[in-house]
Amino acid sequence: MTKSKNPNETDIESSLIWIIIIAALILFISSSGRHALFQSTAFDLGIFDNAIYLISQGKEPIISFRGLHILGDHAAWILYFLAIPYKIYPSVYWLFFIQALSLAIGVLPVWYLARQADLSQAQGYSLAIAYLFYPVVFNANLFDFHPEVIAIPLILGSVWAARAKKLWWFVTAIIFILGCKAVLALMVMAIGMWLIVREKRIIYGAIAIFAGIVWFIIATQLIIPTFSGEEAAAVGRYDFLGDSVQEIARNLIFKPGLVLSKIFTLANLEYLLLLLIPWCWGLSWKNLHPLFGATPLLLLNLLTNYQLQKDLIHQYSLPILPFLVLAAIATLQSKNGWLQSRKAIALWSLITWLALAKFGYFGSKYLQSMDTRMATKTAISKIATKASVLAPATVVPHLSHRPEIEAIDNSIPEPDLDRFQYVIINSRHLGINVSPELIDNLLLRLEQSPYFQLDFRQDDVFLFSKISHS
Repeated sequence: MTKSKNPNETDIESSLIWIIIIAALILFISSSGRHALFQSTAFDLGIFDNAIYLISQGKEPIISFRGLHILGDHAAWILYFLAIPYKIYPSVYWLFFIQALSLAIGVLPVWYLARQADLSQAQGYSLAIAYLFYPVVFNANLFDFHPEVIAIPLILGSVWAARAKKLWWFVTAIIFILGCKAVLALMVMAIGMWLIVREKRIIYGAIAIFAGIVWFIIATQLIIPTFSGEEAAAVGRYDFLGDSVQEIARNLIFKPGLVLSKIFTLANLEYLLLLLIPWCWGLSWKNLHPLFGATPLLLLNLLTNYQLQKDLIHQYSLPILPFLVLAAIATLQSKNGWLQSRKAIALWSLITWLALAKFGYFGSKYLQSMDTRMATKTAISKIATKASVLAPATVVPHLSHRPEIEAIDNSIPEPDLDRFQYVIINSRHLGINVSPELIDNLLLRLEQSPYFQLDFRQDDVFLFSKISHS
C-alpha cells in the first residue's frame, strides 16, 4: 500500500523545487557570465555548439577545427536531442541552460534516494544541499559545456529505479547515460556489478553489464573509428599502456606493476584528498561499496598524466559525485559518519565550497581581457553570419554557428588563409597555446596579402576581411 505524504514532507519537496530553480539560475548566470567575458573556448564549448547547430540545420556535424564528425569524438548521440531547441532558436545559451538544469535537478533523485533508504527528512535535505555545494558542480558548470552533465541525475535515478524495481525507468536511464559519452559505458558496467553483488538486483545488474559492454565495443571499435578515422580521443593520455583500447585493456590486466606505479603518486594523493574532503563526513570503511560504480572513471583519472583529470575544476570528476552521494546515504543509514546534524553537514559543505569552488575567478582571471571586450564585440558584429572565420579560441564559441571556423593555435603555425573570409586577431591577449611569434607572423601575412583588407582595429583587436573581386 502506498504511504501518503505528511504535510511536512510535502513542504520540504516544495522547497526542493525552489532550491532547484534558484540553483539552476545561479549556475546558468555563472556560465553565461563567463561566456560574455570571452572566457569560454573552442575546446570544448565551440565544438559542441558548432556540432549541435549543424545538426539543427540538417547538415553533417563535422567540426572544421577538429576535422571530424562529432560522433567521432565521444560517440555522444545525445547531442542530436540537444539540437531540438536549436531548431526553435539557435543559441549557445541553450547549452548553458541544459547544463545548469541537469546539475540542479540532481537534487531530486538525491532526496528520493535518501527517503528510499529511510533517512529522515532532515538528512535527505542535508544530502541535497551537500550535493549542490560539491565544488565540482559549480566548477564544471563554469567550464564550457559537456554532455556528461546530463548523466548525473540519470545515474542517481537509475539506482533509485533499480532499488524501487522500476525496470523501464532503469533501462531508460541507462540508455541515455550511455548516449552522453562512450567512456560512461565502463561506469555502467561497474554499476551493474555492484547492483548484483550488493543490492541483489540480478536482472538490473545484468542489463547494465550487458548494455555497458555492448555499447563500449560499438562506440570504441565502430562508431569512433568510423567517424574520426582513429582511436578514441583520450587513448593518447594512456600511451604508456598502449596505442589502442584493446592494448590498454590487456596491459591493465597483465602489467599490474606498471599500473600501480602510476597510481601511487603524490599528485594522485592530492587529487583524492580534494575529491573526498567535501564528503569525508559521510564516508566510512563499512559503507564504501557504492563507490565501486565510480572505480573505472576514477582509475582513468588516476592513471593519466593529463593534469586536468586530476582537479576539481574540470568535468572529469563529476560522474564520481553520484557514488559519493550513495556512499554517504549508506553511512547515514547505518548511523555512522562523523557528522549527523543537518546544520553541521550544511556548514561543512559550505566551508569546502568556499575553499574549492572557483567563484573568485569572476574577480580575477575572468576579468583579464576586459580591456578588449568591447572591441572584440564590435569586430564580431561586423562578420557576416555564415562566412568562414579564423579567430582566437575564446572568440570561436561566439561565432560557431557556421560551417567553417578555425581557432588560432600554435598547432597550426601557417593557417591556410584561402579558407577564410574573415580573420579576427587579439594581439594583446593571446590565449592558451598561442605564441607572440604566431600572431606577429599572421598579422604580417594579412597586412601584406593582396586578398585581405583591414576592416577594424581597436585596442589591439584586428578584423581582416577577404577582398571581393566580383
